[in-house]
Parts: sequence; C-alpha cells; structure tokens
Amino acid sequence: MSDFESSENTTPEASAPEGAEHETTQPGQTPAAFAPVEQAPVEQAPVEQAPVAQAPAASAPTETSGGAGGQLPPSFAAPQEPGAGAAPVKQRSVAVPIIAAAVVAALLGGGAGAGVAAWAITSQPSTQSTSSTGGSQTITVNNPGSVDAVTAVAAKAADSVVTINVTTGSSGGTGSGVVLSDDGYVLTNTHVVTLDGESADGTIEVTTADGHIYAATVVGIDPIVDLAVIKLEGASGLTPVEWGDSDALDVGSQVIAIGAPLGLSNTVTDGIVSALDRSIQIQSSAVPDSGDTDQTPDQQQNGGQGPFDFWNFDQGDGSSSSSGSTSSTISLPVIQTDAAINPGNSGGALLNDQGQLVGINVAIASTGSSSTSQSGSIGVGFAIPASLAQRIAEEIISDGAASHGLLGASVSTATSDQSDVVGAYIAEVVSGGAADAAGLKVGDVVTEFDGHQITSSTDLTAQVRALAAGSKTTLSYERGGKVTTVDVTLGELSS
Repeated sequence: MSDFESSENTTPEASAPEGAEHETTQPGQTPAAFAPVEQAPVEQAPVEQAPVAQAPAASAPTETSGGAGGQLPPSFAAPQEPGAGAAPVKQRSVAVPIIAAAVVAALLGGGAGAGVAAWAITSQPSTQSTSSTGGSQTITVNNPGSVDAVTAVAAKAADSVVTINVTTGSSGGTGSGVVLSDDGYVLTNTHVVTLDGESADGTIEVTTADGHIYAATVVGIDPIVDLAVIKLEGASGLTPVEWGDSDALDVGSQVIAIGAPLGLSNTVTDGIVSALDRSIQIQSSAVPDSGDTDQTPDQQQNGGQGPFDFWNFDQGDGSSSSSGSTSSTISLPVIQTDAAINPGNSGGALLNDQGQLVGINVAIASTGSSSTSQSGSIGVGFAIPASLAQRIAEEIISDGAASHGLLGASVSTATSDQSDVVGAYIAEVVSGGAADAAGLKVGDVVTEFDGHQITSSTDLTAQVRALAAGSKTTLSYERGGKVTTVDVTLGELSS
C-alpha cells in the first residue's frame, strides 16, 4: 500500500505497502460520489477540474503609446463643468479604476448596499483622460447611482487577482491566481502551473490587474489538494487579498468569483453558496517523476479513473492531452457554488460579500461524459475553502511543502449490507496507526470527523487530508448501533 491515505475504492487484489489507509470496493459497488448513499444509477454530473484555458497562439497586440514592459493604470481627469448657458453634459459611463482598499472598505463597511457603493464610485471623476501607459483592467459602471455589492466587491478585490499564462513546448494555457503579498507571492492551482500534470518546468507569465507583466517561478506545489504558490520576479506594491473565514459561510451566502475564464482577465460572476461540507474526487495534476508518483488506491480503481470525467489540458482543437498523472485521483473538501466558473477560472478567487477570500476555484461539474471536449459552467462549481488554502500557502512559503494527515485505515463507503447509517466503513486498521490508537476496529462506520459530517469514504479522505500531520481532532463512529466519539491524533502522509 502506498503512503497515500485514500477514501476511494480499490480492487481487492491490488497490492500496496503497509501503513496507509485505502478504500475497498464491494463487488458491484459504485465508487463514492456526491450522494450520501451510493446508488447504482449514475445520474450525477461528472466533476471536472476547472481547466486551464488555452492561451491564444498569437494574440494581436494592444495598441498603446507607452513603451515596452508593464503598464500603469490610466489617469482620470477632473469632471468637466458645463459652461454658462451650455447644454447639460450627458453623464458618461464610468470606467472605475481598482479603488483603493481603504475607500472600498468604507464602501463595504456598513453593508455593501447600493447607497454606500454609489458614493465611492461616483466620487471618481466621470471622464477619462488619455494615458500614455494604458492597458489596465478596469471595472466599468454605466449607472454609478445604482450599483450593488457585486460591483463593490469587484472594485475592492480585482486588483488582488491575476491572470497566469503557462507554456511548455507546443502546449500552453491560462489560469488565474490570487495575490498573497505585496512582493509577489501568488496562490493558484497545481493543475494551472503543471498544465494538468503535463510539465514541471513550464514558462510562467503573470499579468496583474493594472497591466504589468511579470515572469514567475514555482515556489512549491501540493498536488494532494491541487494548490500551488508561485513568485513574481521583481514585483512590488501589489495588493494582497484579504483572507475571509470560509467556516463562517452559510448555504445561501452570496459569493463572487473573479478570474480569467477563456483568458478574459478580471471577469466577475456571482452566485450563492449551494452546499457546504461537500467533497469531490478529481484528477491529480502531479507531474510524473516529481516526487509524487506513488500509486494510490484512488488511481487503482476503475482502470485508473475516478467516478467522474475529468478535464485534461485543452489543446484548443477539442482534443485532450494525456500525461503520466491521468490515472491518479485526489479527494478534496470543497464549497459548492452556482457562480459561473469556466476554463481559466482555475486558481481564481471566490469572495464573500465583504470582498474577502473564502475559496480558490478549482473544478466544475459537467453533464457531458466525453474526455475529448470541454464544457462550460452549468451552475455547479467548486472551490477549495480558504481555511485549507491559507494553511497550505503559508506552509509552502515557509517550508517549500505542506503536510497532510494520515488516519491509517482502509475505508469504503458504507452500504446497506454493512450499516444502517451513511458513513465511511472501516475495512482494515493499520497496526500502530492513528485509527488503531483511537480504538477503531474493522466494521466501524465513521459518521463525523473534525466536526464535519461523513457520508462517504471520499468525505473522510478529503477531511483527513485537509488537516496537517500531527493534528488532534475528534472522530465519531457507530458500532453495534451505538455512536462513540473519540480523540484522534493524525499521522503524516508521505510524499
């Protein structure tokens, strides 16, 4: 058994070194999906990584009067006063620059309603002067007297979201990222910087909201939770995103997504939190021979595919590339949202109504089953919670890598033959592991972990992976009709 703890089903004959938990498949059992209890009919939309959008082969240059290199935001002239006896000046659309954080904080402070938002936006001059260094991204407001919370959040946070272009050989693609520091640390998805696991050494270019272009290098990747940190070269004065509390979200909370779908920088969409404590299984973007090549039970099942169809890197002609990582899958805890997320949104921001980061957009569901084409948003998108993303980012920046918990048990999704409640069925306990030390036995059904309801083996794996190695938490299980809650100290997943 590999060092990877998995909540996914494995074939009974699959061999693995001792010391990690994995999930076993009962004959005829459907792999874990979204529903609390697995059903034979496959009616759910397959989950796909929000793919890296293909970079244009050669985009026409934007005409500016500025020189080469980064570009600065346009300046704004004072409002022109109508002369005596002159006809009233017609109010123009306002291309609002990314408003200073202090101004927008006031805008959002008393509730991000239209009244306060209108004050901040209409305080900007209503005419735009010619700039010799144009090319910046702006928030366009045609009716500054009646804007809403989405406009306010976009004005506050757009400067903290970047567009990432990665190329290697004949392949290339675009994704999004979130600024973590004023000197250029940026958080994104692993599958953005590795082109869905195709390359470990792609050339990375990052365009900020004000039009500057930077070369960037990879600080560290974490394919276990599909997160990565890159560093912009020579950057300064950037606007870091403000972290929010993803644990404070409610189903129905308003959220706003900002990113670069199809390479369209600073695209803003909004929606609500559709579900919390969701877990999904997506394709791993670990690069072969990159130190994360141990085969896991995730990739042993179903001939190397998880229960859903996954997006591979799009080549732009409707075909998909394949790489050595296409047979591996990972389990993620996610926030589900109906805010539109499309190819290129990967790594971008999911924000609350205060403009604070609550998630990193990572995947969408699709009604299609073909792996040879991409589809767009159907209103079922997923984001990695900020609570997890912040921990991973800080550990990568500090230590170059992040740690993940290990329970030390083989698990499968409980069936009606094994339990009368949904949960993760303990099929095997590794001697000396965390599960063994907590008193778990074969036949127990885990129903709660770290305060999260567990309805499947994928749920358990995702929540265990979300915690750092050595974390202490609680776990509830049912045995013989009795529910018991125990303390557990997690082991460490080997990379």
